[in-house]
Amino acid sequence: MAHIDYFFTVISPYAYLAGNRLEEIAARHGATVTYKPVDMMALFARTGGTPLPQRSEARKAYRLQELRRQSVKTGLKLSLAPAHFPTNPAPAAYAIIAAQATGEGDPGQLVHALTRACWAEDRNVAEDEVIRDCLQAAGFDPGLADRGLLAGAETYAANLEEATARGVFGAPFYITDGDERFWGQDRLDDLDQHLAGKL
Repeated sequence: MAHIDYFFTVISPYAYLAGNRLEEIAARHGATVTYKPVDMMALFARTGGTPLPQRSEARKAYRLQELRRQSVKTGLKLSLAPAHFPTNPAPAAYAIIAAQATGEGDPGQLVHALTRACWAEDRNVAEDEVIRDCLQAAGFDPGLADRGLLAGAETYAANLEEATARGVFGAPFYITDGDERFWGQDRLDDLDQHLAGKL
């Protein structure tokens, strides 16, 4: 059975714009997915990425145009200036890690709920109330927001080390069990073709 490791942060607009396509692709090919939230600012520092505030004005302007176009293409509502961006993604990451470890609920739905909260609903994904709502909507115990924080923090740190070692440098980033790497939601079609043996 094929497997995909998915590295991301809930405050990436491109992770939001991926929608549920990863889960659709995985289901089509009988693949499993492990969700690995990562501290992208720390990853950028290790891999040569430039945080958004430090990018040139030309790059910032292009990003806004591209986000608008991708929103239209995917049919996903997107705020180009969300009320709570940037914010601390760690609490949401810990909740995703704790939820996934239960083997219950739908981790993909949880990730979508959290990214949508940030990019379409102007909600702060660092707040317990928002995290609890998203956990419940995805079929998890909202109390996970209060439990397993230490384990979540340890796994979050381990995800950063793993991402660095495996060549991840941005989000969303998908790696198959054969070490094929795909960066960006606009490479999901390539991931699909690869799993089909065509690429």
